[in-house]
Amino acid sequence: MYALFDEAGKFHAGRVMSEGENSMQIELDSGKRVKVKSSNVLLKFSRPQPAQMIASARVLAEQIDLDLAWEFAPDSEFSFADLARDYFNASAGTEHQAAALFRLFEAPHYFRRLGKGVFRKAPEETVKAALLGIERKRQQAAQVDAWAAELVAGACPAPVREQLYKILFRPDKNASEYKAVVEAAKRSQRAPLDLLTAAGAIDSPYQFHWRRFLFEQFPKGTAFPVLAAPSIRESLPTVQANAFSIDDSSTTEIDDALSVRGLGSGSVVLGIHIAAPGLAIAPDSAIDKVARERLSTVYMPGWKITMLPDDVVQAYTLQAGRECPAVSLYVTFDEATLAITSTETKLERVAITTNLRHDELDNVITEQTLTGKAPGDYPFATELAFVFRLARHLKGQREAVRGKPETFNRPDYNFRLDGNDAQEPTGDEVVRISTRVRGAPLDLIVSEAMILANSTWGGWLDDLGVPGIYRSQAGLAPGIKVRMGTKAAPHAGIGVAQYAWATSPLRRYVDLVNQWQIIACARHGRTAALAAPFKPKDAALFSVISGFDAAYGAYNSFQSAIERYWTLRYLAQNSIDELAATVMVNGLVRCETLPLVFPATGANALPRGARVMVRITATDLLTLDVHASVTSQLTSAEGVAADEAQAEVEEEAEIAGPLTLAIDLADDPSEAQPTTASPGSDHPA
Repeated sequence: MYALFDEAGKFHAGRVMSEGENSMQIELDSGKRVKVKSSNVLLKFSRPQPAQMIASARVLAEQIDLDLAWEFAPDSEFSFADLARDYFNASAGTEHQAAALFRLFEAPHYFRRLGKGVFRKAPEETVKAALLGIERKRQQAAQVDAWAAELVAGACPAPVREQLYKILFRPDKNASEYKAVVEAAKRSQRAPLDLLTAAGAIDSPYQFHWRRFLFEQFPKGTAFPVLAAPSIRESLPTVQANAFSIDDSSTTEIDDALSVRGLGSGSVVLGIHIAAPGLAIAPDSAIDKVARERLSTVYMPGWKITMLPDDVVQAYTLQAGRECPAVSLYVTFDEATLAITSTETKLERVAITTNLRHDELDNVITEQTLTGKAPGDYPFATELAFVFRLARHLKGQREAVRGKPETFNRPDYNFRLDGNDAQEPTGDEVVRISTRVRGAPLDLIVSEAMILANSTWGGWLDDLGVPGIYRSQAGLAPGIKVRMGTKAAPHAGIGVAQYAWATSPLRRYVDLVNQWQIIACARHGRTAALAAPFKPKDAALFSVISGFDAAYGAYNSFQSAIERYWTLRYLAQNSIDELAATVMVNGLVRCETLPLVFPATGANALPRGARVMVRITATDLLTLDVHASVTSQLTSAEGVAADEAQAEVEEEAEIAGPLTLAIDLADDPSEAQPTTASPGSDHPA
């Protein structure tokens, strides 16, 4: 005696060795004996042999027309044996009954399973819908197969090209385009990125990086809605402060300017004037919503995506020759000792006299000319000499708090694209890379003035009980990160008691939020907490912090990556294959003349700080990889300052390497900042 039984949805047959009240011992063809519940036994038979019976039944099952079987089946419940007798003949034997069972079981869209070998046919509407779904899947499978074949042959189907960035970085794993790439990668035994590159899906490495960034951060595009800059309703006093700004020539968002009065009187007033969009733009207004969505201006060589529309920026930027609305901090110093004697914040219009430009004056305004050791003929020479003296004094005070001096051993790099003409880069421009020593006089003047304003205003907000968005750092040890929060706390890295970004409201949303709070303090004094747009423990502030942290990190990462792209292009354009570098940690080296860090074979065996020559053997503009090896050691290791060591640890984590793709080849296809500042730096540019 033999028996056919169901075990976890699979059918087996074997010889019945013994039979009890509720179970049977059955020996399979393999010799294995299994205990089977009687309720799982569907058919008993004496011939043919189990293996032969199942094989014959499988062949017969394929011959059963499901549409015809559905027509034959009664509307009430029925067994597989009933259907076999109706479909084949009244004396349907074991093979025919088993064939009916197999066919019914594998067609749940036609027949619903009700129990032990019992079925009911599905309603006609259900069958039609199921058949449409099956046909759709068949067509999708055929499409996947065709697209995969095209990719393997070196051609990219248009739908795959259109979904390229979604497939690679944020895929819908049920989409046919995604399945086609996975299938093609398996067939060709190639990595997806290599496969798509060979198939012509990627127009150029530059466009790949640029469009990936837009896909991830600006999926709706970078165009602004039509918005008009609102006017300032309140009447503001106008002051002839003889103010000047210091920026690069390419800067259009001029956020800050300085003025000096009282020189030679014994009491000097430094004016720090910040563009005041917060006097016109209201929280939750249309322009605010745009700014809050972007959160910051995105900087890159030859191009930028501004936080605010250009017309709005131009309405509030501190353009020379205009009387510009400003939030001004006036700090009074003893001219001899440089001790602060008072501070005052005013809302006003400031006459901007001149926009000084780094690229025109950095080689003219030097430490020697500012200190009188060399003659200097340039605007505001007397004022700049004072603020330079003041900047060095303020820096020294901060360094005393830090417990050690700030080190600026590495230069900043400026990128210029020839032939760009203020148009969106194509990636083919000739790139020129120049350096500016960090902490140069004009940099130092602006940086210290902005630190003074940000720390002073941060303390003022705290004194008045008005919440702001602060940046703090608990210590200088490696691994202690800068954090953002709504409460004043020391910033050990800068050496101030508190630090609230407020000096770049045209290009950072956090600064605009803090400016609103500062304006409330200037208007209402001790009652400002009641009038400020954001109240203590306001959930909106925490939401801004969370969104800004994520966006600012992504923007800085993109800036670093695209600058790395242009640096690799610079190497190729100038046929540079050998460089002097300094050994970092974990086999990394830093180029001495370019903003480039990369692993080099042989660097692991050398001490950190050693100077070496490296030969570059290959670069990859898609992955931004550099392949190089150490050819010789120039000098032994030199001392590495703690700040430099910390920077190396942080920089190591940001080195561009092989792209992390979201595409998973384990899937079964059939299943569903301005360039004048270091990115992320807390020192204003």
